[in-house]
Amino acid sequence: MTATRRAFLKSSAASAFAFNIVPRHVLGGEGHTPPSEKITLAGIGIGGIGNPQLKACAKAGFEIVSLCDVDDVHAKKTYDLFPQARRHRDFRELLDAEGDKVDAVYCGTPDHTHAIITLAALRAKKHVCCVKPLTRTVEECRAVTAAARLAGVATQVTARPNTGEEGCRTTELIAAGAIGAVREVHVWSYRPVWPQGMPKRPEGEDPVPGTLDWKRWIGPAPMRPFKDAWPEGNPIPDMPPKNWGGRKVYHPFNFRGWWDFGTGALGDMGCHYLNTPYRALKLGYPSRVSASTSKRFDESFPLASIVTYDYPARGDLPPVRVVWYDGGLRPPRPAEMDSADLPDEGVLYIGDKGKMVFEKILDPALAAKSAAVPKTLPRREGTWSEWLAACKGGERAGCDFEWSGPLTEFVLLGNIALRAGKPIEYDAAAARITNVPEADALLRQPYHNGWTLA
Repeated sequence: MTATRRAFLKSSAASAFAFNIVPRHVLGGEGHTPPSEKITLAGIGIGGIGNPQLKACAKAGFEIVSLCDVDDVHAKKTYDLFPQARRHRDFRELLDAEGDKVDAVYCGTPDHTHAIITLAALRAKKHVCCVKPLTRTVEECRAVTAAARLAGVATQVTARPNTGEEGCRTTELIAAGAIGAVREVHVWSYRPVWPQGMPKRPEGEDPVPGTLDWKRWIGPAPMRPFKDAWPEGNPIPDMPPKNWGGRKVYHPFNFRGWWDFGTGALGDMGCHYLNTPYRALKLGYPSRVSASTSKRFDESFPLASIVTYDYPARGDLPPVRVVWYDGGLRPPRPAEMDSADLPDEGVLYIGDKGKMVFEKILDPALAAKSAAVPKTLPRREGTWSEWLAACKGGERAGCDFEWSGPLTEFVLLGNIALRAGKPIEYDAAAARITNVPEADALLRQPYHNGWTLA
């Protein structure tokens, strides 16, 4: 929106408020664009998943006006998709230069730069959507959610929505007691689909291509020499069967396997598959988290892990245990599944009366009886439509930062238990691990290369 239009809308909105004629979000104003107006969007981190997600934003009704990436080659497909968009290398320059030309910001960068980009956009009063997980550390998570609250803009995270049919029906069935009180939830993913379990970083350094700004890619992480790919014959773990990143070391996809840059399989997929259990069971924060893993290393995530979260009673809901599996591990197949196997990824709810995989009750008789449970929750259209509506002053997005902040924190505590190798006890009010000092230190991690959260 232009400065003139923003000034007019601010004035109109102020008048509407003073005389109580129409709601502010109908007229527009700072952070409240009229439904008839396009929301202008800047994409930051536009290679990889950024390409289909920006395409989805455009389809939903956003106007893509500016793009930013540190890798010209990785970003080319998206640059070609939106040739009219202005191009930048540094997100700070984009925010400085674009001013009132940009209403909203999409962040699709690796995990270790989510916080610095979302914070900068929030402080510039832009609506923000960030790919999951919202941040890499709990300290970052608290900082980002506080900044979003202060900014008063529309936010969203790209977690698997809990507002669609599967999420809503699961919540309705559990609330109705269709499978009785739920005391266990098992959640699993076939990921990682990138190398993990590396005992150390590769030796040496490769020339940085002129098309890549490696220093900007590193951002606040510890500086590492650029290494393009693992040499043939290098002693690294077997590549996963669905390896999407090939022999690349860090960029553009395999950053996920390194503590410095990623959040592993749990960070990658936990926000997806734990989102609905978090809603349906009103989970909040766990009191205790423990983990068992394949061999642990200082710099990379283990090949496979099981993480157990224990939650106390919540109102009339009993204590519940949530167990996460990755690296090809899964829970035992329920006896009710005589001729079928568990899916590659899924959620299993175990109640006093029965079991569900996602929203499907396994016992046919119990499923038939539960078909009469009414549909009481509104179904929504998903990530991009929810965010667009919120940007225009409508209902908040289903996975906005107020929701996804605690969800992300829940996920990240599992990674801390993985890394500590000990059960941890968490005081959420104080944001403190009370029993393992070295684990408490992992809630926050030093920033490097001149970056800060301030």
